[in-house]
Amino acid sequence: MLKKQRNHSLKLLFLIVLALFGNSASATQQVDIPAPDCTFATLEGDSAKGLHALQGDVVYVDFWASWCPPCVKSFPFLNQLEQEFKAQGLRVIGVNLDEKKMDAVAFLSKVPADFEIVTDQTKQCAKDFGVIAMPSSFLIDRHGNVRYIHQGFRQGESEQLRAMVQQFLAEKP
Repeated sequence: MLKKQRNHSLKLLFLIVLALFGNSASATQQVDIPAPDCTFATLEGDSAKGLHALQGDVVYVDFWASWCPPCVKSFPFLNQLEQEFKAQGLRVIGVNLDEKKMDAVAFLSKVPADFEIVTDQTKQCAKDFGVIAMPSSFLIDRHGNVRYIHQGFRQGESEQLRAMVQQFLAEKP
């Protein structure tokens, strides 16, 4: 019961953000804080690498859910990032926060992902990152520090996000 109330509260918070800022609400913030060492699972339930195991790569962590309209718009951009910068050391990881696996599977059948999709089954990682909007993206540098936080998604912001990725890829490990 408590879990349902918490999830309802998260969806309500999302709807409030949408009401205040519109369907394409977004906010960005530059920071320099250690990334939490999250452990994920694949949608099939297998273990996936934790974030600290990816140190040395630039990691773009994107929290999403099937009920999030801006997430539909962000996936083509994330696919482009993965394709364009993977060879330079970028890892794009989409972290699904749906209650039901089938909701995520249905979403992915309509909006394919060419990047790694994992799930945060306990929602602890979302808490550790402080996720309050969908999508929420965190750009982690090669040293394991969150350097850039982006909430929401608008087409016009993709160039700024791409520039941040390029900047972090150019930094020495």
